[in-house]
Amino acid sequence: MLEEVERWLSTRSWSVTDRPLHKILAAKRASGSTVSVVLPALNEEETVGEIVSVIRHDLMQQAPLVDEIVVVDSGSTDRTSEVAAAAGARVVHRDAILPRLPAVPGKGEVLWRSLLVTQGDIICFIDADLREFSSDFVTGIVGPLLTDPGIDLVKAMYDRPLTVSDEHASGASAAGQGGRVTELMARPLLNMHWPQLAGFVQPLGGEYAARRSLLERLPFPVGYGVELGMLVDALHLVGLDALAQVDVGVRKHRHQDGQALGRMAAAIYRTAQLRLARGHLIRPSLTQFVRREGGFEPRTYPVDTEERPPMTEIAEYMERKAA
Repeated sequence: MLEEVERWLSTRSWSVTDRPLHKILAAKRASGSTVSVVLPALNEEETVGEIVSVIRHDLMQQAPLVDEIVVVDSGSTDRTSEVAAAAGARVVHRDAILPRLPAVPGKGEVLWRSLLVTQGDIICFIDADLREFSSDFVTGIVGPLLTDPGIDLVKAMYDRPLTVSDEHASGASAAGQGGRVTELMARPLLNMHWPQLAGFVQPLGGEYAARRSLLERLPFPVGYGVELGMLVDALHLVGLDALAQVDVGVRKHRHQDGQALGRMAAAIYRTAQLRLARGHLIRPSLTQFVRREGGFEPRTYPVDTEERPPMTEIAEYMERKAA
């Protein structure tokens, strides 16, 4: 019990209320820093517009905290791009960024490419499937980076209720039961192999902000392992004192089914494995089973095996930076 408390205390943690917006704005003016918000999006027409509208209204029109909102569309087949643009975001398609390198599917791929189409000194990543979105998510994780020069990366922490949608309990939610991959895969891995990071409440959360000077030096797993990989690599690059988390309340979003979570868990395990041994998976795939009329049918999915190098190794990025 004492060891768990010590781990928690070693992680720099705050609440969104610890840094009022006027103090964050004063720190931004004093530092001259710029802030970019990036939303990676794939078929999120139902939610992306509200998120962009809230950020634009609260943190661009009412208070000059955010300098640009960029939605990177990773191949949507719905109206994600149109809705995001109508709400006031600049929309860039994944495939239009660094076209000499063919894009591969995956969230990490989109985040990595976003560094080439944003200008901010601080990059704030926000998932595009959030519901009942509050701009506190942005101010909470950007605040420490603007007020404390010793902080390089900030994760949001929050409650994650598991929404239950069926004919018996439509819209009901189970408090604290979200984040199943975090509890079953990521948290055990961190506690066993990187105990310094065990104090992070939401290590896989998609809402975090970091300095460009850190992000451009990190490799990016192309898929679901990007959040765990980034946290582990940042620990080794800048140390625990440069990492922090901020409580922003409650996160509501669309939940994945059990098999999708299995594929996420496999990608996350693979990301951890590479960082433990820098070796190779013996079998970079995951087989799952679906019941059909004649019995169980196996389905095999590839596990992400690719990582993008730090942006400082990309000629186009360094040319843009020099210019």
